[in-house]
Amino acid sequence: MTIRSCAVFCGSRFGNSPVYAEGASELGTALAQNGITLVYGGGHVGLMGTVADAALTAGGQVIGVIPGFLHDREVMHKGVTELEVTPNMHSRKARMFELSDAYAIIPGGFGTFDELMEILTWKQLGLHQDPIYIVNIGGWAKSLVRTLTDAVEQGFASPNTLKLFTVVEDIPTLMNHLRENVPA
Repeated sequence: MTIRSCAVFCGSRFGNSPVYAEGASELGTALAQNGITLVYGGGHVGLMGTVADAALTAGGQVIGVIPGFLHDREVMHKGVTELEVTPNMHSRKARMFELSDAYAIIPGGFGTFDELMEILTWKQLGLHQDPIYIVNIGGWAKSLVRTLTDAVEQGFASPNTLKLFTVVEDIPTLMNHLRENVPA
């Protein structure tokens, strides 16, 4: 499978460390340089805006998907290659799923967690086999990964569910996976 597009789930805030924005910028640039279309939440703020701006600056294609009610809160990015406005969050996630060949989860909050859990659940249910990567920029995902592992250890999920995603420590490692089409 050739990765032509990658959904990036990330925060509409910057977080407390500059390494998060540095990673988001590095990711946007790398996707563009490798001819992989960025699919993201359509906002122009926080890490979402950073990853989109970096991809655009590097000459990449960027598709933003944003529900209409977030227009003001996340300030729609009007400079993207394509901007789709959906009626609600559910249709936003479904549309991002339709447009993407892979998923990269970088630092973010509850919305990012929601997107990750839904795409993981869909993979668990056999609705897709696309690779899912949790990028542990600055160690932000340690407790998230621990929570997923705890669900298995406490009997709420099969040990096989830990094979639904791959944890990578940085953007170069993620890009190696995407270029090599390594299944997650």
